[in-house]
This record gives sequence, C-alpha cells and structure tokens, in this order.
Amino acid sequence: MATMAAAALAFTAPGSQAAPATLSTAHGVTTAHACATPTKKDVMACGALQVTAGTPKSAHAESDLTAAAAPSGYGPASLQAAYNLPSATGGSGQTVAIVDAYDDPNAEADLATYRSQYGLPACTTANGCFSKYDQNGGTHYPRGDSGWAEEISLDLDMVSAACPNCHIMLVEAKTASMTNLGTAVNTAVSKGAKFVSNSYGGGESSSDSSYDQTYFNHPGVAITVSSGDNGYGVEYPAASKYVTAVGGTSLKSSSNSRGWTDSVWSGAGSGCSADDAKPSWQTDSGCSNRTVADVSAVADPNTGVAVYDTYRQATGWMVFGGTSASSPLIAAVYALAGSPSSGSYPASFPYAHTSSLYDVTSGSNGSCGGSYLCTAGSGYDGPSGLGVPNGTAAFTG
Repeated sequence: MATMAAAALAFTAPGSQAAPATLSTAHGVTTAHACATPTKKDVMACGALQVTAGTPKSAHAESDLTAAAAPSGYGPASLQAAYNLPSATGGSGQTVAIVDAYDDPNAEADLATYRSQYGLPACTTANGCFSKYDQNGGTHYPRGDSGWAEEISLDLDMVSAACPNCHIMLVEAKTASMTNLGTAVNTAVSKGAKFVSNSYGGGESSSDSSYDQTYFNHPGVAITVSSGDNGYGVEYPAASKYVTAVGGTSLKSSSNSRGWTDSVWSGAGSGCSADDAKPSWQTDSGCSNRTVADVSAVADPNTGVAVYDTYRQATGWMVFGGTSASSPLIAAVYALAGSPSSGSYPASFPYAHTSSLYDVTSGSNGSCGGSYLCTAGSGYDGPSGLGVPNGTAAFTG
C-alpha cells in the first residue's frame, strides 16, 4: 500500500495544472486524487480516487473469478448484481465512448488484463471492439500522463464491467482544457458513439452556456458526466442541461430482497447551478436553475471498484472510487438499454421512469440547511438524483 501511495503521488502534473495530487481520508481508507487540481480557468481535473491505504468494504467481493485470487474492489459480477443489469445479453452492437485528457499508451493491454481476470470477452483493436483516437479523430495521440491514465483505466474497466458486449471507443484530448475535451466529445459523436462518458469537472463559468451548445447539445446521444468528488457543490460540465449528471453512492451487500443497499457518498457533488438553465424534465422546486445530479451509482472509495493500470508508476491491480466510476457505469447502462431515438435527449429518460430505479434515501454530502440539495430522501435529491439503476428501463426513451 505504501508503494501504491507513492505511485499515485509521484507523477508530474501537466503544465496547466497544479502540483501532484494530495491525500484525503474517505471513511476508513486513505485515497489520492489521480489528477492534480487545475490552476487555470476552464481547465478540468479527472475525478479518479485511488485507495492507497486501508481495506475497502468491497475487498474480495467477486465470486465468479476465472483466474488467480480476487483483486480487491467490486468487479463485474457484483456491479451487475447490484444494479440488476442484463449484461450477459445486452449491449451488442453498441459503442460507449470514453473522453479523457492525455494519452494512456497501455490502455488496450491493461483493458485486456482486466477482462481476462473476470472472464469477459476480449475487446481489442484486432477484433473491432476497441478503438482509440486523438481529439480530432486521428492517431496523433497526446503525451502520456500517469494520473489521467489511471482515470482512463477506471473508465474502460467500468464500461467493461457493466456492458461486456459493448464496443469501447477511447478519445484522448491533447490537454485538459474544456475546449480540447469538448472537441473530443464532438469527435466521439462524429465517430458514431451514441453513449459518451466524461469523468472530469471544474468550476462553473460564464462560458458554460456556450460550451453547452458547442460540445454537449447532441440529440440522440446519451452523454454522462461525473458530478464531482468534493461534496456539496456544483461542477461543470455536470451542470450542462444536455447531460446526465451522475452522483455517487456507497454500495454495500445487504440482507434485503435486493441483496444490496446504496446510500449517499459524502464526496458526491450536487446542488443548484449558478449558470445553467433548468431542463424541462426537471421539476424540483428548490432550484430555479439546473439541479445536479440526475442519477447515481457506486463512487465511495470505501466500497470501491477493482481497476487494472500499469502506466509509469502504476502497480497493476488497484481500488478506485469517485464519481469517475459512476459516470462510465451509467453510460454503459444506457448502452444496455439500446440506442436513443433520433432527436431525443436521453438525460430526460430517467425522469419518465422513476419507478425503474432504486431510490436512495439515506446519507448526505454536506451542509445545505437540511434541504434535498445535499440530503437524501424519498424521491429526488441532489446527491443521488432519482436513484440508482434497477435494470435498464429507466434509461430507455
């Protein structure tokens, strides 16, 4: 664990970002932010949180391993069971795009190890399942960055866990600026992806309405975005009215009929946007603008997920949390539900199918006078949105 902690902190931050990530404690485990905090306006940070010390409650959770000992952290069987996903049969022919900054040269090889460990079908360039592009759709990849490589591995593994039959497209922006990441989103859509996950965020700004129209207004495409990992408060692009903002929960096994329970993770982002207008499908009364989040899934590092990454100082099997885990998982659930109809806004789908979600009714992510914007309750609340997946019905048009 000491080696893992050193590895997480040793990378050199990009020139547009601050010094290496800092450690934080998350309910019994110690975590490190994979990406450094931005120091410039409209520069994003990835949200991956690596467990560097302590034992997550999700340690050795898998029961269907096909090779070696179980890595710590939830794997595909647990996630599929917790969210009632038809992963054995769904997703064929669908492509989920992952948008991140900088290059992970080991992405395809690390993905192969993850999928082999859990008995998932191979997803390679050779068999047409995996594809990788720069932000303009070519193969002039940006320079590598170990922090963002951890994010990339987390994203690829979560799509694989929820939708083993999905194809995966990785689009790498040359820097973490919103302009470059947004260009990568547009490239993913132009390449045919109907599902695009974005596990990064930054402060809201007056430019957001312009970014909304330029990068995220893609009818017929499900775009998911992490709500953030700093507790109560709103980040962009989760605040965009065109995306599904994905909050975070703590996921634990239970003796209830479902076999699992979700509660709000204290680090999940939520709240009332200062800049983005409210979409027509949101009807909560405590925020006249866009409210974050829409739905949620596991994000607590203390109930974290297994990830395999080997770029630079990375050590192989690790445990990660953050809403960087929940965003690609929800993108994959959209893919399991089938292609959105032309002209639709998939962010609206869960609001029309609230009974097809498991409601999250306990937990808080900060202080907001006890309101639903930071406190879980029956029905909609900020940190967990409408709830977590119970199958795919809530993600169909």
